[in-house]
Amino acid sequence: MLQSFTHSQYHLKRQAIALPGKVRIYDPAGKVVLYSEQRMFKLREDIRVYADESKTQEVLTIKARNIIDFSAAYDVVDARTHEKVGVLRRKGLRSLLRDEWELLDSADRPLAVLIEDTPGLALLRRFIGIIPQNYDILVNGQRMADLKQRFNIFRYEMDLDFSFGSANILDRRLGLACAIMLAIIEGRQE
Repeated sequence: MLQSFTHSQYHLKRQAIALPGKVRIYDPAGKVVLYSEQRMFKLREDIRVYADESKTQEVLTIKARNIIDFSAAYDVVDARTHEKVGVLRRKGLRSLLRDEWELLDSADRPLAVLIEDTPGLALLRRFIGIIPQNYDILVNGQRMADLKQRFNIFRYEMDLDFSFGSANILDRRLGLACAIMLAIIEGRQE
């Protein structure tokens, strides 16, 4: 496994002024370990994740299955081995008031759920955009990861903590793909 996927904590920053969604993920020492860029002018969402900003080593691809889909599904594929890591599927109507995503394994079987913290705060965020978001990734009701947005007026920042559960239960590549999707989707909504 690539060294970039072995940390238990990360910090994500989305570039504030850029046409495509550009996301940098830092390790605990502050070094960029992953760089992501949304491909422009594609009918289906197409996000590439690289080992660094030089974009010489592609490590993940995140692609939408359909052009327009209210309950969109995104395949996460290891770009080096071409192995399907899993699927991120948005829970259509349930995500209107409180963001909820289903994480599926490589065979499209339910594995985990990514859910916004509380319904009350989620609803309040829809009207008052300055309240930071907080997400948990749950496997069988047990928290495996915490994705917590930092309050920053100028750019989207998020702290990612994967230290809650066994590293073998949730593939870190799938968890990081969740964070990248949230950052890019949030960027479009702003």
